[in-house]
Amino acid sequence: MVIARLCALLLICVSLCTVSAARAEDGYRLWLRNAPVADAAQQRPGQVVLVGIESPTMILARDELSRGLAELFPGGATGRTTPILLRRVIGPQMREGAFTIASMDQGVAITANSDTGLLYGAFALLRELGQGKALASIRLDEAPAYDLRMLNHWDNPDGHVERGYAGRSIFDWWHLPGHVDARMTDYARANASIGINGVVINNVNARATMLEPRYIAKAKALADTFRPWGIRLYLSARFSAPRDIGGLKTADPLDPAVRAWWKAKADELYSAIPDFGGFLVKANSEGQPGPQDYGRSHANGANMLAEAIGNRGVVIWRAFVYAAENDEDRAKQAFTEFQPLDGKFASNVVVQVKNGPIDFQPREPFHPLFGAMPKTRLSLELQITKEYLGFASHLAFLAPLFEEVLDADTGRSGTVADTVSVIAGVANTGSDRNWTGSHFDQANWYAFGRLAWNPKLPSKQIASEWAAQTFSRDPAFLNAVVPMMLASRDAVVDYMTPLGLAHVMGTGHHYGPAPWVADLDRPEWNPVYYHRADRDGIGFDRTATGSDALAQYAPAVAKRLLADEALLLWFCHVPWDHRLTNGSTLWEELPRRYDRGVATVARMGTTWAGLAPYVDQQRHRAVADFLTIQADEARWWRDASLAYWSSVSGRALPAGHEAPAHPLAWYQAQRFPEAPGQ
Repeated sequence: MVIARLCALLLICVSLCTVSAARAEDGYRLWLRNAPVADAAQQRPGQVVLVGIESPTMILARDELSRGLAELFPGGATGRTTPILLRRVIGPQMREGAFTIASMDQGVAITANSDTGLLYGAFALLRELGQGKALASIRLDEAPAYDLRMLNHWDNPDGHVERGYAGRSIFDWWHLPGHVDARMTDYARANASIGINGVVINNVNARATMLEPRYIAKAKALADTFRPWGIRLYLSARFSAPRDIGGLKTADPLDPAVRAWWKAKADELYSAIPDFGGFLVKANSEGQPGPQDYGRSHANGANMLAEAIGNRGVVIWRAFVYAAENDEDRAKQAFTEFQPLDGKFASNVVVQVKNGPIDFQPREPFHPLFGAMPKTRLSLELQITKEYLGFASHLAFLAPLFEEVLDADTGRSGTVADTVSVIAGVANTGSDRNWTGSHFDQANWYAFGRLAWNPKLPSKQIASEWAAQTFSRDPAFLNAVVPMMLASRDAVVDYMTPLGLAHVMGTGHHYGPAPWVADLDRPEWNPVYYHRADRDGIGFDRTATGSDALAQYAPAVAKRLLADEALLLWFCHVPWDHRLTNGSTLWEELPRRYDRGVATVARMGTTWAGLAPYVDQQRHRAVADFLTIQADEARWWRDASLAYWSSVSGRALPAGHEAPAHPLAWYQAQRFPEAPGQ
């Protein structure tokens, strides 16, 4: 009898554990959870019907809808139902991927003139239903703003991810091409759900081995997996590959043998991958080889590769360049090198420009090349992985940053969004089960895709969409979490780089505060190069009395940027007693900004604690733990920075501001050799 009772008790415990595990979530499903909705609508989705010639992509769209609807409405179709029609039609010329969703006599129809348009329409319908909208109310007529919406992975063939904070590479190079991990399909599906249609699978600091036949075979296996989801594969190419692996003595882009080598390599790639997208190239930047090694221009190098590819794809040439031997302000160098080349690049070359003139800082002015190269196809490069915004540990929703640059008026050719034809994002995906290292970093992947599709979407809408699909569509939850997300990026700016400060992080790993670093080999690697703090003041003078980087912008824009106190120290070196528009001196305002950032993070933690009833325990606790880390590190940033500014300026903190927890020497002694992403 005792044994029987023990067995019964054990069965109950196992049952309870099973239920608990079923309810727990690890974030793997991202925003594609399709959590059940209340059946408040009179009209319910019914059978999904394909109209037209079936294709692998159309079948994916049908299956995605069928599975998603079954998850959203798990009770099955009861009462009156409305069939969902997937119709491919031959119609007017539309951008690839465009679709409409509308009611018809025979049901609700998703209509497109391409298979990928139907797939995007299927995901869009599920997205609308997943936010609790009634089927009868859904009307969409959408087309992507840009033909190419791509992720750039900084993954290496050994599995390490540069600036990756979510584990190792998701590309299992060792077992490819013989085995393609099922996760590759899930990855492609997630990208397709937000309209991403291109993926660069390897690091811009490329290794020539990625162009060898054995790696082309691996890339082919990935391309075959991505293709039904509407995604083309691209490769980062090392410019010196003809010399490194081709047996040539040079990589000079004007050498006939070099040009022939690249043409043969392109033909080899297209033979294996007929829809190969093309090359991404980092050249003559941070020690990478390039055409300037042979006295040639960036246009010479890019056009040579463009000739090899022809009309089959594109060459994406990065404008992120700076050199140790160049004494010009680093913020000016890309403009100086590339603007004179406007109109000299081949039609299938895209010049890829970072959102700001330095390097993905928490806040930068938009890059002056936008609007200044009207005869050149440009790409906007954003960083989804948070290299300078707290890695995956800090909650920083980046849609406001992306929106800020997209909406910036160039003063020459409309907004930044108007001047580009491609949008690229440096990916934050890795081998962690939740893909991005933290649950809220998924929102930045999502936001990138949504804004690449439609750059006019407001951050608030994107945050609400993502939160509803990822956690809960309950209005009480959304009314609390969306404002928290929208305030998070400005909080990071406040406690890391207020008032236009930049590049004040630790050496190499870019983790934590280190504004005192002044001993690195290259001047522009040192934080002191950027803030130039001394006894008299702080900031980089980029006006006519300094580097004159401000003159690279249109005059009206330059005037506006100079008046923006959020960028004060980016453009001006000002005295500590400089009076701001709110009446405070700079020295009074700096600690106030740091304290405001710390306080905002504390409120984020309190807000999240109150949202426990709406989120599964596993994910709620993970986010809470990271917010605790963020609160500690925000205080660290604040204390270390103020201790240094106080030391340099010779000033005590203004009254009402708490002193740093440790002396300056303590903060300067911290070392983090194990920091991820190096």
